[in-house]
Amino acid sequence: MSDTEQQATTAYALMGGQPTVDSLVDSFYDRMDSLPDAAVIRAMHTADLTDIRIVLKKYLGEWLGGPKHYSSERGHPMLRARHLPFPIGNAERDAWMLCMNGALDATVAQAEVREHIRTALSNLAGHMRNLPEDAPGT
Repeated sequence: MSDTEQQATTAYALMGGQPTVDSLVDSFYDRMDSLPDAAVIRAMHTADLTDIRIVLKKYLGEWLGGPKHYSSERGHPMLRARHLPFPIGNAERDAWMLCMNGALDATVAQAEVREHIRTALSNLAGHMRNLPEDAPGT
């Protein structure tokens, strides 16, 4: 399979490219900003979400198989290391997925692609946990 054929089969391409990634991220942060059940993760962010929206758009675009804008600007993602300063347990993971699941449902039209991305993001969110299973609030 050529590079062009491989790029055409990425989740990034199948979901509609960067415009869909941008809509997904905006929907995600809009939900984080408005859902009471997301307050636990909203509190981990600055009041102004403009910069983090840009970062997540670049990261997710690359992670889904698009251009390497995130890595070219910020280096290796080191996602877990970047999140270690924040206490992340089951409650935080679940709140993040609540927002992301709603955003996926609202923005990714193709069910098979949406479910593939949902599963991958759920695994990623689980990997970000850094609190013991029995910690309060997990």
